[in-house]
Amino acid sequence: MTKEIAEKKNKTTKSTAKGAKASKKYLVIVESPAKATTIGKFLGSSYKIEASMGHIRDLPKSQLGIDVDNDFEPKYITIRGKGDLLSKLRRDAKSADKVFLATDPDREGEAISWHLVHALNLGEDKDISRITFNEITKTAVKRSITEAREIDMDLVNAQQARRVLDRVVGYTISDLLWQKVKKGLSGGRVQSVALRIICDREEEILAFIPTEYWSLTAKLSDKNAKHLDAKFYGKGDTKMELPDGEITDEVVKGVEGQDFLVTDVKTGVRQKKPVAPFTTSTLQQEASKHLNMATQKTMMIAQQLYEGINIKGEGTVGLVSYIRTDSFRISDEAYSSVVAFIKEEYGEKFVNPERVIYKSKGKTQDAHEAIRPTEVLRTPDSIKESLSKDQFRLYKLIWERFVASQMSPAVYDTLSVKMQAGEYSFRSSGSSLKFKGFLEAYNKGEDEDEKMIPLLEKGDILKVETLLPEQHFTQPPARFTDASLIKMLEEIGVGRPSTYAPTLTTILARHYVIKEAKNLYPTELGEAVNDIMKGYFSDIVDVDFTANMEKRLDEVENGHEEWKQVIRDFYPAFQDCVQDAREKLAKVEIKDEVSDVICEKCGKNMVIKYGRYGKFLACPGFPECQNTKPFFEEAGVNCPECGGKVLIRKTKKGRIYYGCENNPECGFMSWNKPTGEKCPVCGSFMVEKGRKNVKIVCSNEKCGYIKEKPADGE
Repeated sequence: MTKEIAEKKNKTTKSTAKGAKASKKYLVIVESPAKATTIGKFLGSSYKIEASMGHIRDLPKSQLGIDVDNDFEPKYITIRGKGDLLSKLRRDAKSADKVFLATDPDREGEAISWHLVHALNLGEDKDISRITFNEITKTAVKRSITEAREIDMDLVNAQQARRVLDRVVGYTISDLLWQKVKKGLSGGRVQSVALRIICDREEEILAFIPTEYWSLTAKLSDKNAKHLDAKFYGKGDTKMELPDGEITDEVVKGVEGQDFLVTDVKTGVRQKKPVAPFTTSTLQQEASKHLNMATQKTMMIAQQLYEGINIKGEGTVGLVSYIRTDSFRISDEAYSSVVAFIKEEYGEKFVNPERVIYKSKGKTQDAHEAIRPTEVLRTPDSIKESLSKDQFRLYKLIWERFVASQMSPAVYDTLSVKMQAGEYSFRSSGSSLKFKGFLEAYNKGEDEDEKMIPLLEKGDILKVETLLPEQHFTQPPARFTDASLIKMLEEIGVGRPSTYAPTLTTILARHYVIKEAKNLYPTELGEAVNDIMKGYFSDIVDVDFTANMEKRLDEVENGHEEWKQVIRDFYPAFQDCVQDAREKLAKVEIKDEVSDVICEKCGKNMVIKYGRYGKFLACPGFPECQNTKPFFEEAGVNCPECGGKVLIRKTKKGRIYYGCENNPECGFMSWNKPTGEKCPVCGSFMVEKGRKNVKIVCSNEKCGYIKEKPADGE
């Protein structure tokens, strides 16, 4: 009897303990409602999921917010409009037995969690844990609960250092620009480097003088009447350039009437290695290149795919892994699943014989995996109806790239032929795709230009059908696009995955840069700000200095450097630059210049105003008269086509060009400023090229006449 009572009592105790455990309440705080919805599917009813809606605390907008005299202590305040949300989160946290902070797995996410601890008054008496996951899947989320940890203060401090640096630079320089130039300007740390890169490239383009060169192609046919093209190489085995038409004519005369004798034939096999899975930078570049997606839009859609999409038959699921990463690494689990998928979908021969490990060229944080689908079996076509058009296009790009990364190389048969015609040598080469390999999954035109030439033998004689000499001119370096600018910033070590999109957005929003047909052009305003930055804040816009600062922030994250020491080392010299600029930089006064244009509404002389997009005409009778007109400044020369005045005009996006006042009757237009002179060689109009070392060149590139610009006073 006693034994039965003991057993019953033991069962009751276990049952009570189980009930007590089940009754515990947990609060999980994430950043966004979409993320909260996805995570809510994976955790039981004991877990309440709430969103902080991003940052809950930050530096104040209306003041520096850094106590410079107190060792650069930041003054954080609750973000305006977050009061009600903060009160709710405090109540939820108070009633919860444990709080899990599940913000994004990066520096900024770690900082948001740290701010939440302070803003919600989560003291030592409250059980708090930090959880992170690289993908929002049931397995990853549940694993994160079992691997909960404390907040990583090294990550937090790295983010604090970046935020304080950016605030000190941005707030101080922006205030200076507001005082000396005009309101609404800004001069951030990374954005100033990006602006300088764009301005420097524009200077290269404007100063570029084309150089003439020629090519010579022989159209040939073999004994079977199969055609091939051969390119001029040189004399014998010595390569020879064709700098002008005269030398090219000599070669043509030396080749005419000669047999083309095949002197050497080489066959071979070439492999093209598979492409790496996406990092943040390469995703932005490829989305711009192949999907024509702006960087900001790419990241917005990628965030949606990461946080979770409502998929028919599954509910809300995260489709891709974390999207802010500089690593090519993938997990063992992801590798095993993609290899199994490739075998099943494409066949054994399409699996790379060895696991492909992609290494980054520079230093990376390697905090997260590459961007990949959370489930490779979730093919783009299988979920297409649940995605928007842009979500589908971006998911397809990510999915195909990931699958291709572990597939076999593409294999090509190659053929190269050397041939002699008199004393001159020509060469021809071609290749054909033998095995598609990874191109079966990810082919963005890589094999479109592949062309096989006829199989020839040494000693074959080829018939000449025609000789095609062609004149060319060297081209200036290409203007930056979103993709190429991001690639450049990554290569030089300026910025990090999370900063590329905001940097581009800022310089476009400030109208320092405009975008036309994907190309980025500096505006007059952008060039003016860049000149000030280079003149007074050379370190800020110095590429090496900024890249070294990023390395120091990484050292803070790794626990090797104190975060405030970075600020202490930076601030004194920076403050000296600011003081120097305040004393020496004259105020750029933008006065209203009276024009000779009469306002047709009130009869007053209109004045020249400066707006966001440059100059315009406005009635001085504002606000009674609100008449405005475009302003066209004269270039000081006459139109070379009709004799009318040449005006300095702007495209809709603000790019300067020179056009005739009689447009559209006269279609004269030039990107470079006409000088009013005619070329003494060909009679075309002459233009100025370059800003610093200005040259006067013929507008007809085929002419190429150049003269130095006379010095002032000559």
